[in-house]
Parts: sequence; structure tokens; C-alpha cells
Amino acid sequence: MKVGTIFEDSPITLDKWFTAMWMLVNCKNGVSSWEIHRAIDVCQKTAWFMNHRLRMAIHTGSFDKLRGEVEADETFIGGLARFMHADRREAVIKGTGGAGKTVVMGLLERHGADGKHSRVKARVVPNVQRATLHTEIHKNVEPGSELYTDAWLGYAGIDSAYAHNVIDHAESYANGKVHTNGIENFWSLLKRGIKGTYVSVEPFHLFRYLDEQVYRFNNRRTDDGTRFVGAMSGFAGKRLTYKQLTGKTETPAQAPT
Repeated sequence: MKVGTIFEDSPITLDKWFTAMWMLVNCKNGVSSWEIHRAIDVCQKTAWFMNHRLRMAIHTGSFDKLRGEVEADETFIGGLARFMHADRREAVIKGTGGAGKTVVMGLLERHGADGKHSRVKARVVPNVQRATLHTEIHKNVEPGSELYTDAWLGYAGIDSAYAHNVIDHAESYANGKVHTNGIENFWSLLKRGIKGTYVSVEPFHLFRYLDEQVYRFNNRRTDDGTRFVGAMSGFAGKRLTYKQLTGKTETPAQAPT
């Protein structure tokens, strides 16, 4: 039963795997490896490995594009410089603002295709330059959609394919329906989980934590049982070894492009 799934070669019994998955998808701010360790009686290192394999299972990569009214924004994820040891701060921080942090691009479709609730896509990107942001938008948003962004110059020139509406945060945070409050709410949920539950997330693993938060956000209107069943439907055909997880192999399991 375990062959060809995220459970392959695992000595952990399925009842413990299922309990961990239930906790991962139903705890609003995520669940740490220490909490899994205490709940199902495995060591913390094993719980950490399990959590990452479960995050791989709930990755919901899709070619389905967002449409209608779509908000676009980017954020920076990383430790606050004032909390770093002086030696680490000197090695990591080379500038100001987002220096030394990981860039995440997010897109939120208001109300959703079903007319009930919004849904989001988010992924790690190399920078916030125009070419990068435009590529992500074209890849994930249906042409002709209403696009809402802030005044960052990286979004300039996207008007040819979308009805581009800009809110300048130096003046206001909303002008009628012209705002990015929806995607910024998602950022607050993401950062609350990272800072409050996981405390520290390495850039190498960040895309998996994004998958986790995106899954919970997009399925927030369903009940716990439905959310769990949906997550379990993705465990087949995926495998993540410890060497891949820790980057000790030439073919690490990275997020799909």
C-alpha cells in the first residue's frame, strides 16, 4: 500500500501518518515538528521529515489560470536583522529592506471561479524585477482579467494584456475596489505561521511551507474531514527522500516550475 506514495520505505504506521496529515491541514497556523513529535510519539527529527513529505502531498500545482478580478503582490520572507547574532547579520545582510530575504510572489483571485471565496497562488521568485513579475502574471492569470497591484514599477507595462488598476500606498490603501488587501491578508497568515509556529524557515524549504498555507487558504471554507480527504488524494506518485530534503543529492525535490 505504501509503494509509490509519500509513505514508501517509511517504518511509521499509517495511523500516525494520517494523524499528522489531519493536524497539518486543519491547524490554522500550521503545526510544528515538535507538536507532531508529542502527538504521535515519534522523535522530532522524524516528525520534521514527515511534515515535509506531507507538504509535498498537498502541493496543488495547476495549469488552471486565475481570472476575473486578480490581485498581485510580492513580499519578503526572512529573519529580522535585530534578532540575528552579529556574525550572521554581517554575513547575510548586505543592504537594506529585503536584502538577505527570500522573495515570494502572490496572486489572489477575488471571489473564486465558483463565486464563493477567493483563491490564491504563491511561489518563490528570484527577484521583483519587471521581467520576473510579468512572467508570473502571464503564466497564471487569464488575459483580459482585471489586475490590481500597488505602485511598484515592476508591474508597469502589463496594461497591454490586462485591465491594470494601481493603488499607491503612499496615498491610500484602498480606493473602492482598487486595493491589494486580499493578498496582503494572505501574507499576514503566512508570516504568522512562519514566525509563530515554525520560528525559522530556510529559503531552500520555503516553497513547501507556501504549498501548505496555500492549501489551507484555498480550502478554508470546507470542513475538517473534507480538507483531510482532499489532502490524502495527493499522496500517490510522489516521493521525497531524506537526501533530497536536505540537499545531499544532485536531484533535490524542488517545486514544479
